[in-house]
Amino acid sequence: MSVLFPVAENAEAALHAPKGYAARERSAEALAAGAVHFVTEAVGPAFATREAALDAYAGRLDDDRPGHRCQVPPESRWCDLRPVAAAAPKHKARRPVEPVNKDGRRWPQPDPKVQAPLWRLSVSYWRVGGAQAVPVPQEPARTVRRRTGGEALDPKAVRALADQPMRSFQPQQPLDIGLFETRPPEAPHIVMPDE
Repeated sequence: MSVLFPVAENAEAALHAPKGYAARERSAEALAAGAVHFVTEAVGPAFATREAALDAYAGRLDDDRPGHRCQVPPESRWCDLRPVAAAAPKHKARRPVEPVNKDGRRWPQPDPKVQAPLWRLSVSYWRVGGAQAVPVPQEPARTVRRRTGGEALDPKAVRALADQPMRSFQPQQPLDIGLFETRPPEAPHIVMPDE
């Protein structure tokens, strides 16, 4: 059976009051009476532990903890719990950490200043109203991020960079020979078929 995703205006409405459920775009458009776009968004507060998030969204997520066992039906698996980074204060760029082989550990102890990840509920749904236009940079992501001010990109621009196809720094040159052709060492000016 296919997953039936909610049809709604936003993630909060998809979680609490969807217009209906649809597995395919055509069905979602019929429910919405217009264009739809498939999106996945975080909703609700961030929790310090995974267990706290599972307790808050009991019945919406698979839970394999003893005493809390719950399995969501296959058609209702449109919610997921994902780790997110806590908002970090601005700091200077750090040097890369060199591996240390000491006391059976390859890496040094984690920095206590770095916070553990937070947990948020992620909802996949059909958004009513179609796609929201996000400008996609035409340069490779690496170039955009290395430019001055690339660290201050807003979340929508970073998401657009992650969603765009990989682009090379320069166009690929045409191949001189085919996959099953070779140049013999005694006559490199000749291309001959290879078996």
